[in-house]
Amino acid sequence: MSETVLQVENLSKRYEAEGSAVLKKNRKYIQAVDQISFEIGKGETLGLVGESGCGKSTAGRMIVGIEKPDGGKVTFLDHDIGSMNAKQLAPIRTQLQMIFQDSYSSLNPRKRVYDILSKPMLYHHLADQSNVQQKVRDLLDMVGLPADAAYRYPHEFSGGQRQRISIARALSLQPKLIVCDEPVSALDVSIQAQILNLLRRIQKETGVSYLFIAHGLGAVHYVSDRIAVMYLGRIVEIGTSQDVFHHALHPYSVGLIDAVPVADPDQRMSDDKIMAGEVDAAQDAGIGCKFAPRCPFAKKMCFEKVPEMKDYGNGHQAACFKVEGVLK
Repeated sequence: MSETVLQVENLSKRYEAEGSAVLKKNRKYIQAVDQISFEIGKGETLGLVGESGCGKSTAGRMIVGIEKPDGGKVTFLDHDIGSMNAKQLAPIRTQLQMIFQDSYSSLNPRKRVYDILSKPMLYHHLADQSNVQQKVRDLLDMVGLPADAAYRYPHEFSGGQRQRISIARALSLQPKLIVCDEPVSALDVSIQAQILNLLRRIQKETGVSYLFIAHGLGAVHYVSDRIAVMYLGRIVEIGTSQDVFHHALHPYSVGLIDAVPVADPDQRMSDDKIMAGEVDAAQDAGIGCKFAPRCPFAKKMCFEKVPEMKDYGNGHQAACFKVEGVLK
């Protein structure tokens, strides 16, 4: 792998369940993220994929510092983010940015695009009054928007255009890593393709790294060098984009791939390719494989023991007793 930009080790986060007991010892918790580990190299895209509620957005928010982890370690550019105070974090926070799913709520409706893009650059001394206008024009050009877009407000743009503004805002601080939290899920299919192509072009031009979070394997496969599959807070499979998409090992990964719609109205999805059951976010963290209640191959040991991640060649790892060959 190339130079490591981000390294995540045993990252964990839990939340108190709604309506939990008053006494602390009787409170119930939901384990949103459960000891996940991965790394991202310079200029690389890691796709983090899973159903809604699996904890992937929480992981992204912890990486950029919006949420504080309960355990584990996040190392960004050789800095242990968790051990740093606000003053120590300030110089490197500019190099770690995020693109949110809802481009409308993530942009200040009271500010023009010029202010949204210029203020961060001026505040962090990445531009001054003599060149900030040109830098704003360059950013707008990079994301495919005209120069006069700078003097309009977010509500005057379409959803796809607003997401381009969000991308420009993230790029304004010259980041080394951008966490893309489902940046295309709220857009039309044709616009999704434009944004994905834009992100790929920007990466080629700038060398920025991405953590691309999504629940659709099609988009993740298109933009990612590697893919990590997440289920109920745990990463169950990780490998190159080609290996995971075309040679998935974990039954949950296979189910996600089978759920990708086929662009043929005459080809209907068979019932045996529809994943049974639903995500149960309240399942206890340390008791067996979390996917066992929905897995067609699950045996008694799957409910009693947590499978460990094992490498099956070329960095392709999975956590499943069936893949290990333990289940008969």
